[in-house]
Amino acid sequence: MSEEDLPEPDRVEGAPHPRDTLRLIGQSQAETEFLDAFNTGRLHHGWMITGPRGSGKATLAWSIARFLLATPDPAAEADGLFGGAGLAPELAETLAVSADHPVARRMVAGSEQGLFVLRRGHNEKTGRIKDQITVDEARRLKNFFSLSQADGGRRVVIVDAADELNVSAANALLKLLEEPPARTTLLLVTHQPSALLPTIRSRCRMLRLHPLSPADMTEAMDQAGMTVEQPERLAALAEGSVGAAVRLTNLDGLALYAQWIAMLRDMPRFDRARAQALAEAAAARGAEERRALMVVLLDQALSRLAIAGATGQMPSPEAAPGEAEAFARLAPTPAAARIWAAEAQEIGARLRHGLAVNLDPAALILDTVFKLSKAAAEAQAR
Repeated sequence: MSEEDLPEPDRVEGAPHPRDTLRLIGQSQAETEFLDAFNTGRLHHGWMITGPRGSGKATLAWSIARFLLATPDPAAEADGLFGGAGLAPELAETLAVSADHPVARRMVAGSEQGLFVLRRGHNEKTGRIKDQITVDEARRLKNFFSLSQADGGRRVVIVDAADELNVSAANALLKLLEEPPARTTLLLVTHQPSALLPTIRSRCRMLRLHPLSPADMTEAMDQAGMTVEQPERLAALAEGSVGAAVRLTNLDGLALYAQWIAMLRDMPRFDRARAQALAEAAAARGAEERRALMVVLLDQALSRLAIAGATGQMPSPEAAPGEAEAFARLAPTPAAARIWAAEAQEIGARLRHGLAVNLDPAALILDTVFKLSKAAAEAQAR
């Protein structure tokens, strides 16, 4: 299998790769912050892009890289190096670069010489993606800088995701941040910046992204070529993450979540036929991703239930029909909410462990339903 045919570790299944997404949606604050630094000649050499998963961190990193490689340096323009004769350069108002621009075309083709993407590599023996970014991948940066130093142009490095660096690779990156080559910008995508070395964090400027609104979510999904039929429910369940929304759409997650809510609605009694249908769906051949999503969705349902009971505020908008009514009955008091919060941890952990050791998925789901029924009875007694 050639390198071009291998799966990419920084791609969300079913969605365009961030390099193919030319328009950043819903993150104007971060875009403006970066452009202010660029336009005023205060461009930092290291940027840490943080925020919830699926909020557009990788898209922002690729947008910045495309912009930097396609846009003349304003300081150089002011000095007349690009024929500006010392005139004040025109300030950039957006990161957007036309799809027809040579840099944009080269980035899509993977042939842009000024860009290096540091990400998890592939195990040559198994052909699978490694669990971490190793020092072997980090060492490739040396070749990148040695080959690109002759032209004197700008260079950009995207690290996606910095959370996946092993100790040796993190130390190699730290050295680069401490002694950055001239005209080089490093963009670190990170989901948990607190887990990175403090010395790495201290040498980067932070760009924080936020969960997308329902309107922005719909626009982002449309840009990805995906139709959203229930935007408010999808946004509520995806929690502002486009990546989560794509996964939910591909695996019919809204319907799965609705099945869990329907199951909870009559607790502590439950419909055995509905429970059996859930169990059979989990046990279907080739349903590994669907099983994993079922666990995530149950976690979300129980978390939303506990929060609703503790605060007295039912979910709005609902992520499934009848959700608010079910939650109001199952957790009418903070005491009942505490029971559900405790049960959520135990039930989720037990279900995950059972799937990890390859216990029968159908039996696990049925066992989970019985435990939910028991928890509902205990909550009612409070």
